[in-house]
Formats: sequence, structure tokens, C-alpha cells
Amino acid sequence: MIKDFLPISKEDMDKRGWEQCDFVFVIGDAYVDHHSFGPAIISRVLESHGYKVGIISQPDWKNTNSIQILGNPRLGFLVSGGNMDTMVNHYTVAKKRRSMDYYSPGGVMGKRPDRATICYCNLIRKVYKHAPIIIGGIEASLRRLAHYDYWSDTVKRSILLDSQADILSYGMGEHSIVEIADALDSGLKISDITFIDGTAYKAKSLESVYDAVMLPAFEEILKSKIEFAKSFNIQYNNTDPFSGKRLVEKYKETEYIVQNPPAKPLTQAEMDRVYSLPYMRDYHPSYIPLGGIPAIEELKFSLVSNRGCFGGCSFCALTFHQGRIIQTRSHESILAEANHLIWDKDFKGYINDVGGPTANFRHMACEKQKTKGACTNKQCLFPTPCKNLKVDHKDYLTLLRKLRSLPGVKKVFVRSGIRFDYLVQDKESDFMRELCEHHVSGQLKVAPEHISDSVLELMGKPRNAVYEDFIKKYKKTNEELGKKQFVVPYLMSSHPGSTLKEAIALAEYLRDLGYMPEQVQDFYPTPSTISTCMYYTGLDPRNLKPVYTPKTPHEKAMQRALIQYRNPKNYGLVEEALTLAGRRDLIGFDKKCLIRPRGGAYHRNSEKSREKAGGQQQDHKKEGNSVRHTSRQTPGSKQAGKPKTSNKESSRNSRVSVSSSRGKRKGR
Repeated sequence: MIKDFLPISKEDMDKRGWEQCDFVFVIGDAYVDHHSFGPAIISRVLESHGYKVGIISQPDWKNTNSIQILGNPRLGFLVSGGNMDTMVNHYTVAKKRRSMDYYSPGGVMGKRPDRATICYCNLIRKVYKHAPIIIGGIEASLRRLAHYDYWSDTVKRSILLDSQADILSYGMGEHSIVEIADALDSGLKISDITFIDGTAYKAKSLESVYDAVMLPAFEEILKSKIEFAKSFNIQYNNTDPFSGKRLVEKYKETEYIVQNPPAKPLTQAEMDRVYSLPYMRDYHPSYIPLGGIPAIEELKFSLVSNRGCFGGCSFCALTFHQGRIIQTRSHESILAEANHLIWDKDFKGYINDVGGPTANFRHMACEKQKTKGACTNKQCLFPTPCKNLKVDHKDYLTLLRKLRSLPGVKKVFVRSGIRFDYLVQDKESDFMRELCEHHVSGQLKVAPEHISDSVLELMGKPRNAVYEDFIKKYKKTNEELGKKQFVVPYLMSSHPGSTLKEAIALAEYLRDLGYMPEQVQDFYPTPSTISTCMYYTGLDPRNLKPVYTPKTPHEKAMQRALIQYRNPKNYGLVEEALTLAGRRDLIGFDKKCLIRPRGGAYHRNSEKSREKAGGQQQDHKKEGNSVRHTSRQTPGSKQAGKPKTSNKESSRNSRVSVSSSRGKRKGR
């Protein structure tokens, strides 16, 4: 096996002595051969099974020649929109175009189309009308069945239909892609490959489909939001690889989408093998003159420890993509990679992260999951931890100790998120102590998201009291260590269930802490999350109870402004929100007030700030109350396929002192 980047041109194929690729992989990202990028994993897994894979990265979707540079593959085309959903990568929650694409050369925006998976497949079909097309990646995975599309505010069909692809590989894909490849290589027609777990396909009839659960037909969910919610709940309850059923969604009398049960999780040996493949661990050298690929900067010296998450946050798509069953690499595998990092010419002694979707999940939630999977009718941590939950940080702590003892390693950080409600269940204090002593760089990022228990319940997050308990322990531990370290709480505005009342309660909580976040995440409705279903239907799909949802840009702007009420630019929105909610008692000179009256000083002894606040309010009037203060989200995923989502791509760099009297919130 040649240790080099996979071919991106005919010249590269010639160097390897290839006349034809087995598969041509068309991707929306720049070509980065690193295991934090989904296309790199899939292509290297296929290569390890003897298949010849070529890469076409970010082809010109307006030019059919761009899809022909490697010729017609022997077995078929693979297509992925990239490490992030294309629409999330391109647009903020306010649907404004982002200025930077972290997965493109030099961070330049515009290198790929919107809905890249659909666009690339249709481009291929223009040239290679009968070539098999297999789609995958997070964009396809979360759109495998009918779904709500926030950007067009419509319910869209399965991406299989709009893309004209033959098979969709959902989830992480290592098992299913090899089975598809082997089936094609054996001579099976693509239309006959209907039996592989972790895939979805089109069917003209259901004659050969057995033991399937029928979802409401597409026409039904278009007409009824209740039917949409019911369909989503069935899908959500069939995401487990052990208990998940085959699902069928009808479009016409001769058009169905069949989703096979999820693929089984990787064993530790399989995980180790995937991460030991000969990745170049960098972007293709052709991007060097273009400024490189920004997304690799944080990932290059990070270590993937696990996959999956049993946290079950409502706004996260991990349940649909990676699943709730934790899969881990062995210590030996991770240490071998760390030893490789140490000798990299750019390594400065700092390992940026050791984790995954949730850093401190290093084993399955309970023993039952090994054979029966995750429960379909309950969560592991929510609303309270399950009595069968195994809470143990020993394995993760041992791994961190081994890593920080390696020669040349100055510091090992934990940055991919600590699940605080899991941590506080640990009766031993070793992990909290060593986390604070060795693995926090002055700030620990956690995700309380809100303080209202009614909103937290809809989010699938623990009650605020649990976060307060965590903060007390974190503060006490740092005091014992003689350290002054902070918590960076991730907060979310405008989540379903949050009215102005709850938004104001959060503002008051922050007031009492003496803290204002620098950045706040507006709830972003992305496909295949419970929260997005709530946003579209106004119903909780788990019980069909009505849920209030802030939808208008102006109300969302007010809720966001309340979290940053000290910012003079937000004065007009905060005043309007307090007035609408009947809380003008919070406008005044008392220390409990959020803002000062218009005639008074907004910031004490600051005539300039007072004038700026008044001027900003006039600007809002002139602009017709348009949204001006939605913070720009920074796309960036620490985990292949993860959005992470799981939709966690916003960077929020604010601080809360642990010396605050009331405490702060915790991790996602």
C-alpha cells in the first residue's frame, strides 16, 4: 500500500499504475486526509479492503467536465456534502450568508453549492446516467427520510429522491460501505442491494420488504403536523442498532423509501483498525499556496477517544447519526497516535483535546446495552440518571495520565465537552481534581444551555440545580488546588418552550452572576432533532403536547438581546421585551434592574454610552425592527460526522468566574 494522498488526477492514477478507479469519491470539503474528516475514513477503509479510491474535491457544479477528471469508476460514485451540513456551513441561524468556510482552501466561501449532495449527484447523472451512486455523510444521513427544511421552511422529501442516488449509507458508515462495495464487486446490481443494515434505498413495491414499520405517508405529513410529529417519534425510537426496526415511507403507489435498521456499532478492535489506517493527517499539498484548510488547525493535534453519546439532548442530531451507544478506542491505539503526534514538526507540546461528542464518556451507559442496545422508552441521564447507569471515570482518567506522561507533552487539554450531570454522579473526586489540575487551560467549557427548568426539560437537559451542584464542586476543587479557573457556559436562546418570561429569567440569573456572555447561540433548527420537530410542528413528538416556539426573527432577536442586556446595541430590543412581558420593573436605577430608563444613563457615568444606546434604538426604528444582533456562528466540527450533529458548531468564548456566589452551568 502506497503511503500518500489518494489520487486526485489522472496523473496520480498513472503513478499508481491505475487505469480505472473502483470508486470516485466526490466531496464538498477540500480534501483533508485526517480521521476527523468522514470522507477520509470511508476512503481509507475501502482502500484497506483492496479497493481503488480517487477523490474529486469541490468540483465546479456548473461544469460537467469537473466530474470527469478521474473517468468512469468501475463500481460507482460516492458522494458526501462534507464534514458539515452544507446549509449550516453556508448560513447563520438568521439565514445570512457566512463570510468564511473553514473546510475550503483559505477559508474562502463559495467553493461548493448549497445542498451539495443533491447538486453533485445530479451533475454525475448528466454524464454517467447508469453509474451507481452511493451517498453518505451528515447531510445525507439526517435527510434520509422526509424532513423539515428550515432554510426553505418546507417539508422536503428523502434526499434519495431529489439526488437521484441509488443507496444512502447513514450513520458512520464503515460497516455498510464495505458491504456495498463487496456486493457491487461480486456482480450484484445496485438495485438489488437492499439488505444492508445502515442503508436506505428506493423501492417500487414492497413485495420483498418484510417486518417493516410503516411511517405516515409523505402526503399525510405534508397535510398534518401531528402526523409529521408521529412519524418523527417512530424514527427516533428506531435509531438503536439492536432494537431498531425497518422503516418504510410511502411517496406514491410505486415509490417508497425503505430504511434498513442501523448498522451495529464498531467493536474496540474495529475502532482501533479504522484509526490506524495510513492517513496523511493533513490537507492535500495543492492547498498550500491557497492558504491551507482552517478546519485542520484545531484537529491536527487532537485525539479521538470515543463515538456516540447517551446524553440525549433534544437539539442534537447525534442520536440519528452516531447513536447512543458509546464506542471507544483502546489506550494502546490512542497512545500510538499520540506518539506519532509528538514527532510532527509543528507539534509544540500541547494535545488540544482527548474526547469525542462527550469527552468523559468512555464506556456504554450500562451492561445491558452490550446485547440489547439503548432503551427506546427512556434516557440514560434525563430527567434523572437511570439507576442502571454506570458512572466511572477511571478508564478515562488512566488514559489522560498516560498521555500527559509522554515525553514532549507539556499539556493535555479536554475541550470537547464534559457532561456535568454525569460527572457529579461520580462518588469519587479524582477525576474532578485532576481535570482542574492538569486538563483545563483556565476555562472549562460546559453547556447548561438555560436555567429555566421548563425549557431544560424540553431540551433534554438536567434541572438547573444539577448545574449549580457541579459549579460548587468545581469551585471547591479549584480553591483546594489554589487555582483561579473559570467556567465558560454555553447558552441557547429561542429554544422551543422559551417565552419572553423564560428569557428574562435567564437575564436575571446572569445579572446576579455579574456576567454577560460574549457570544450566544440562537436555536438552529437542523434536520432530525427533537427540537426541530417541536419548532416546525409546535408539538413535543414524544407526547404530542403543545410547545410554544419563538419563530419570528424579531422575537428571536429580543430573546437573544436579553441574554446580552448590557450591550448598548441591544437596549431597544431589551426595553421592548421587558415592556411586552410586563416587566418594566426591571427598567430603572435599582441594582436589580437590567437597563436604565431612556432619560437616564445606561452605563453609570457614561454620557457616551447613553447617547449610543439611544441612537441604537433609533436605528431599530429605521430598520423596521430587523434582526441585527444574531451572532455569527463559527462552523467547525471536532468529530467526523459530528454536529456535533450534531449541531454544536457555534464557538462561544465567554467566561464566568467560579468565585461567583451562585455558580454556573454545564456541558452538553
